Amino acid sequence: MNNPIALRGFKIYKDFLSQEAQEGIVHALRGVQSAAPLFSPMTPYGKPMSVRMTSAGKYGWISDKNGYRYALQHPNGTVWPDIPDPVMNIWQRLVDPHKRPECCLINYYQEGARMGMHQDRDEADFDWPVLSVSLGDEGLFRIGNSTRGGKTDSIWLRSGDVVVMGGAARLCYHGIDRIRFGSSTLLQHGGRLNLTLRVVD
Repeated sequence: MNNPIALRGFKIYKDFLSQEAQEGIVHALRGVQSAAPLFSPMTPYGKPMSVRMTSAGKYGWISDKNGYRYALQHPNGTVWPDIPDPVMNIWQRLVDPHKRPECCLINYYQEGARMGMHQDRDEADFDWPVLSVSLGDEGLFRIGNSTRGGKTDSIWLRSGDVVVMGGAARLCYHGIDRIRFGSSTLLQHGGRLNLTLRVVD
């Protein structure tokens, strides 16, 4: 395992997943998306998000007119499928072999999609990190501060890169400014998948 790049407390493991491992995860995610299809969330302010999403695990993360929150069911009323073993294995290797995450949020970025600067703070215990896996097209990851504004740093995340946001970095603002559409052949129709594993309760 290569030593991670440290950027504002974020641990960035470049090329953590082999091509074979990436393909295995994409295959496992097809079952997740079949049971819990991707959907286009709305912000509480009525603005559609540019990413489509779904989840696996005990909880899924949703957004609608009632706010941002974790829910036990997909918007179509079905329970979320289990987090695939190949994804869980990354958490066990980099975070903890015993404590299990309760949500794997799956965001799909098509051409032109982005994710504005935000904090992950809907969880009950911020002592557990958020683990992020990049698959497919490269994304420009921007890291800010624990409050809005101020100087930021950016790094391109490639397919197979893994980021661990813990400690002082846990509540830092971060986002994806843009993707390089077509920079990877991993996904059949292009685009970027980002998986984030979280302990919710």
